[in-house]
Amino acid sequence: MPIHKILVVDDSKTELLVLSDLLTKNGYTVRTAENADEAFRRLGEEKPDLILMDVVMPGQNGFQLTRAITRDPQYSSIPIVMCTSKNLETDRVWGMRQGARDYVTKPVNGEELLSKIRALA
Repeated sequence: MPIHKILVVDDSKTELLVLSDLLTKNGYTVRTAENADEAFRRLGEEKPDLILMDVVMPGQNGFQLTRAITRDPQYSSIPIVMCTSKNLETDRVWGMRQGARDYVTKPVNGEELLSKIRALA
């Protein structure tokens, strides 16, 4: 399935701006959410083709939100790429166990991220 619409979930306005700019310039339609509640609202409004998920957020963290999304039959088909400053191998393994399809560490290398997105299509 081609990826056109991406939901970026991150509590940092700077990261949202940087990622949105990178993705928009590469032809993707981007929506953003700053926390788990907002992410679920966005999912209900329009189902994205991919979710970029930060881990460290207030309230429900990205690991918890990824698990909730991948276990919900309505959204389980949406691939999730963790996009986080948590760069330990144990973090990556845990993220994948929660249902993420891939894992990218910040600061994000634009070409690496775009390559991972294309690989999921």
